Amino acid sequence: MWKIPLFRIYQDEEDVKKVTDVIKRGEYWALGPEIIEFESRIAKYAATKYCVVFNSGTSALHAALLACKIKDGAKIAVPSFSFIATANCTLFVGGRPVFVDIEEERLGMNPEGLGQIVRKEKIDAVIPVHYGGCPCKIEEIVRESKKAIVIEDAAESFGATNKGKMTGTFGAAGVLSFAPNKVITTGEGGAVITDNREIYERLILARSHGRLDVAGNYFATTEASDYVELGYNFRMASMVAALGVAQIEKAEKIISMRRQRADYLNKKLGKIPEVEILHEPNSCRHVYQIYSIRIKRNRDGLLKKLKEAGIMSKVYFAPIHLTTFYKKQFGYHGGELPVTEKVSKQIMALPIYPHIREQEMDYVCKEVAEFFG
Repeated sequence: MWKIPLFRIYQDEEDVKKVTDVIKRGEYWALGPEIIEFESRIAKYAATKYCVVFNSGTSALHAALLACKIKDGAKIAVPSFSFIATANCTLFVGGRPVFVDIEEERLGMNPEGLGQIVRKEKIDAVIPVHYGGCPCKIEEIVRESKKAIVIEDAAESFGATNKGKMTGTFGAAGVLSFAPNKVITTGEGGAVITDNREIYERLILARSHGRLDVAGNYFATTEASDYVELGYNFRMASMVAALGVAQIEKAEKIISMRRQRADYLNKKLGKIPEVEILHEPNSCRHVYQIYSIRIKRNRDGLLKKLKEAGIMSKVYFAPIHLTTFYKKQFGYHGGELPVTEKVSKQIMALPIYPHIREQEMDYVCKEVAEFFG
């Protein structure tokens, strides 16, 4: 057991009540009314027309690519500085990831680098990532994408904004995740938000076997359904959606608490010369789903020191293109993405969660300071 884990889930009695209500109901554990309620809550929160929930963020991204009609052979621009699902989903639909280097201010896809790639070859889609809860340079990325479809990977940035506009709402679609370490969580779960009616309708088909449910709830009707295209079982369970409803009611409180904790850590850790703080960009709201710092020397030594002190820390992220699979599959060997590779050797995440106590943060900061003498 860790003295201080990397994250703890913020929950209360309302989470328990809403899930318990579904269980005690004894029916509609799938396709229950909580699904529509959670979707409408997300759409309202993000100020989008449509939302479709899924059983994971990975399923949501996979479905978004299908709904945007990304075909076999498509070239899809992605950062290598992300969770591996960002790249893997391009392969799920028969596409190929084209890795784009990141910029060092926000650690998101470099718009200039993207522009150079778009001018050289035909890019069908672009998947920018809002790293750790910080909006990437999304407006510039959309501009440089030209005719390519932009699908935002906002898995880490629920509630983050750029000039007051929610991440996930700048492209054709945005993908959210509700995994255990996210801003709000359902244990596992995801969603796609969009203003495009056609994308929304294709998401519904992709989620449930390509089934056209004109007869209503599949589990509550004797009428036959039609299957109009290939789909998957990406559905979210009703009790999971109920948990999501309870969590989203607390979203602004959770974000406020995370931001307060991040500000406290910034002030303490910013005094250590070997630590580089990742500051919130102007006109953005950072939600600090991950609290990352860059270490100028001996990052791995610090990781070991914190582990010995019972403090969990982690590298988010090692480059996707240098994983065993991508090296074997595409022949990467290192040196292709210099900024990504440099940052990945310096980055590390420290514990943050809404209810982390000052004495816990003080302990973390003390151990970091002592390591550097």
